[in-house]
Amino acid sequence: MTLEEAIKKVQPLDEEAMEYTRARWNTLGKPLHSLGRLEEMVTQFAGIYRDKKPHLGKKAVIVMAADNGVVAEGVTQTGQEVTKTVTENMTKHNATICIMSSMSGADVYPVDIGIATDCDNPGVLPRKIKYGTDNMAKGPAMSREEAIKAIEVGIDTVAELKEKGYNVFATGEMGIGNTTTSSAVCSVLLDQSVEKVTGKGAGLTNKDLEHKIEVIKQSIALNQVDANDPIDVLSKVGGLDIAGMVGCYIGGAALQVPVFIDGFISSVAALIAIRLVPECAPYLFPSHCSNEPAGNLILDAIGKEPYILANMCLGEGTGAVMGFTIADYAFKAYWELPSFEQTNFGTYEELN
Repeated sequence: MTLEEAIKKVQPLDEEAMEYTRARWNTLGKPLHSLGRLEEMVTQFAGIYRDKKPHLGKKAVIVMAADNGVVAEGVTQTGQEVTKTVTENMTKHNATICIMSSMSGADVYPVDIGIATDCDNPGVLPRKIKYGTDNMAKGPAMSREEAIKAIEVGIDTVAELKEKGYNVFATGEMGIGNTTTSSAVCSVLLDQSVEKVTGKGAGLTNKDLEHKIEVIKQSIALNQVDANDPIDVLSKVGGLDIAGMVGCYIGGAALQVPVFIDGFISSVAALIAIRLVPECAPYLFPSHCSNEPAGNLILDAIGKEPYILANMCLGEGTGAVMGFTIADYAFKAYWELPSFEQTNFGTYEELN
């Protein structure tokens, strides 16, 4: 499915299904609205599925793996070879996301959308657009056409997995240097200073952080990024992993399935998706607020309130997969709580 085709398929949520679900919550044996955002989640899922009797099906975590040319500027503590190593570890159940996903019964699908070397592991989906992005400190990270192709990889991955019976998704990423690209995109799209939105990533010193900030500033200025064109921003100072997740969000909306957002990098991708297709916003669910400096800024910008505050900044989808567990609790209550009639005590009434 092309990006244009996906955008045309995005529709508003089904209000009739949502109204039915709200009304049913109010018949269950508990104080009205006492499960708060859990009630809202189930109601929103009903609108997404267009189903008055919504149920969670198979869960999938899509992990977009890609390298970033800007690593050549010394903005990371580790080399880009780590991207491939961690991605392949996901196929051996040796990565954090795999261990955490097992708690919610979710399956992890790592996608090679731009690892810098060949990745022949059969457990990694081969969707490589290019062997890592170019160094954004020297020129555009990728062409506009490559950015769109990467978005379409995300759209098609959601479509493929939905065909296999998955109906709820989470995004994750793996890519050394992607806090640098994410901070660049965030700075431009939110019109915030680079200093305000840039953190130490995976363990930089204060001096290293200063260098990282200067590289981002240089990259934004050199590439003459157009803040009013999200794809221009993505292609010039973004990453292939970010682009793939943009596609997951737009694809989820087009295919009427909910998608949980992970941390800072995933949230930056959600910001791009919503700027491109505002109508996809109700299909996206926050999980946690990243411990990166711009964590709150990004969530505020896309109108999402996190369910979890845990000072996490690991990535891979580790926060998003916790959203699955919250959804499990919400649906468990919705379908197994007895009604007021069954509990033999009076109903609660709305009081003004």
